[in-house]
Amino acid sequence: MSKTSTTSVEAPYYTAQGGHPPQTDLLTDRAVVTEAYTVIPRGVLRDIVTSVLPEWTGTRSWVLNRPVSGGATTFSQTIVEVSPGGGSESPEPQAEVEGFLFLMQGSLRVVIDGATHELTAGAFAFIPAGTAYSVHNDGVEAASFHWFRKRYQPLEGHTPRPVVGNERDLEPKAMPGTDNKWRTTRMLDPEDLAFDMHVNIVTFEPGASIPFAETHTMEHGLYVLEGKAVYRLNADWVEVQEGDYMSLRAFCPQACYAGGPANFRYLLYKDVNRQIAL
Repeated sequence: MSKTSTTSVEAPYYTAQGGHPPQTDLLTDRAVVTEAYTVIPRGVLRDIVTSVLPEWTGTRSWVLNRPVSGGATTFSQTIVEVSPGGGSESPEPQAEVEGFLFLMQGSLRVVIDGATHELTAGAFAFIPAGTAYSVHNDGVEAASFHWFRKRYQPLEGHTPRPVVGNERDLEPKAMPGTDNKWRTTRMLDPEDLAFDMHVNIVTFEPGASIPFAETHTMEHGLYVLEGKAVYRLNADWVEVQEGDYMSLRAFCPQACYAGGPANFRYLLYKDVNRQIAL
């Protein structure tokens, strides 16, 4: 059995806090559900909306996205909180589904096809469909991670492999013409056709922007890790901050301005590299 470790210094990844607001709080918040997009603000992620997963012990979860009529349909995204001693010997109930884990807090022992990986904050693991793996929290604090799941679309001659690393060990790539103020950390090789999904971290320095309305076939799940911004979604301007989540349908126009004073960073899912099924 091989063993690798992905370690990093502490990173500012905002994690769900749970709990409940006091009875004196007003109902108003920034939650929005439309035909083009959904915004789930961090204040919505309370204890009452958690689920337990049958394949896991000592674990609770917040489901951020699932395929629903009128919504993003290619993926699910869940924040999973694993208590010390908790975990799963067989997390994935569907053999045709691939997974991507991004750890925000704590530590996890992830075993993929017999290889053991010790993950800390900022670490990620891509698990191809049909691959045996387990996840356990051997630490003394709760571990929190994002779990992306997608039904894999096979492509002849291209077989994905497990990928484990830490985003802090990767060099972000600047977007053209932005003086490195808008950059992307790609955790899966964008040139490898074996992957039909990408999970990236996008960083904007204060004042940087997406200066046009991106309108494309790719669905998105965006979780804000740090900072704040004003996002243009379809015909609306929406304020978002760390801990907020956005689910975007295909062809939802999108742009943003980073508000500062810190960098604006988000975890981004998108479906890629496959022909449109008709």
